[in-house]
Amino acid sequence: MELTNNDFMRILGLLLITTLLFSACSNNNHDYSPKPRGYYRIVFPQKQYVEYNGPYPFTFLYPAYANIVPDSNTAPNGNKKLINMKYLLNMQFPQFNGTLHLSYESITSRKVFDELIEDAHSFAFKHTVKSTGIDQALIYYPDKKIFGIYYTINGNAASSAQFFLTDSTRNYIRGALYFNSEPKLDSIQPVLDFVKKDMNVMIKSFRWK
Repeated sequence: MELTNNDFMRILGLLLITTLLFSACSNNNHDYSPKPRGYYRIVFPQKQYVEYNGPYPFTFLYPAYANIVPDSNTAPNGNKKLINMKYLLNMQFPQFNGTLHLSYESITSRKVFDELIEDAHSFAFKHTVKSTGIDQALIYYPDKKIFGIYYTINGNAASSAQFFLTDSTRNYIRGALYFNSEPKLDSIQPVLDFVKKDMNVMIKSFRWK
């Protein structure tokens, strides 16, 4: 069958369209890659520490860019078992929208001591539902009579780090770090790493009076 010029042009046009479509699909398949979600660039302050020496039976170093204020709530994080705590403090990090909640209680009996240790464990592991794992590290400074456990809570949990310190006879303090935003580890990880260094300085410099 002999092709006319019109037939030839029509076939050529179809081939051209097919080629263009195939080329577009091919480029999409090979060149496209999903862009990672962007986050605001964070400018971290210089590490500087000052001594906290308030009217409480302990002292420690904390970052100059943080504020320590009495907790205005009777029981932080809605925990009714903390109502009888003697001292409640907040170490606020305004630049990062985060707070390290500190709660102190004097130990009056072995029963109270055991309950406080169990509470610290329970408070950390209540985040198991959202976490991908919880690591525990022993805090042990016998020369300063400081013993405790540091909990690293991995994943998108509301609290990423908690700890407690005690001399095992008279004093107990617990810390829990929270950020006032939806917990997404990929977005807060740089801030979390920065603040956890401050928590380490606090723990290593901690002293009972």
